[in-house]
Amino acid sequence: MRSLLYIIAVILVIGWLLGVFVYSVSGLIHILLVLAVIALILGLIRRA
Repeated sequence: MRSLLYIIAVILVIGWLLGVFVYSVSGLIHILLVLAVIALILGLIRRA
């Protein structure tokens, strides 16, 4: 389950980077970044 959270976080961060540099859709991009950070934090909490 932890690896799945990391994969989701990486996909969301890549989507965020693509959106920032390619599409410039401000609202959706920040939502993706927040979701990626939340997934990483949940992974760290569950691992501890």
